[in-house]
Amino acid sequence: MNPSSTEQISRYADMFAAMGSESRVRIVQLLLAAHPEGMVVGEIQAELGLSGSNLSHHLDKLRNENLVQVQREGTYLRYRANAEALRQLLSFLYAECCTRSKAVSPRKIIAA
Repeated sequence: MNPSSTEQISRYADMFAAMGSESRVRIVQLLLAAHPEGMVVGEIQAELGLSGSNLSHHLDKLRNENLVQVQREGTYLRYRANAEALRQLLSFLYAECCTRSKAVSPRKIIAA
């Protein structure tokens, strides 16, 4: 395996680790449903019923791995799912599947 592949796999492993809790998966699902507008923190908190500190912790983990993006709007923070990063992550999983077992058509990956 060449170094760039090792670095890429390490990066994707970090992204998967950041998604490794129910709350973070729910946050990403919610932000994808609100894509491309995203949601402000208060909306996410109201929807998921997480405490402010708990939500902040989860959003920081997702932001650190570039799975969500944040933009300040006055006194609010608006979060958006990073759809491109998520697409790359899923394409990484499907790539091996498609090159060896043909379980998923490469055309379906490209269309996504």
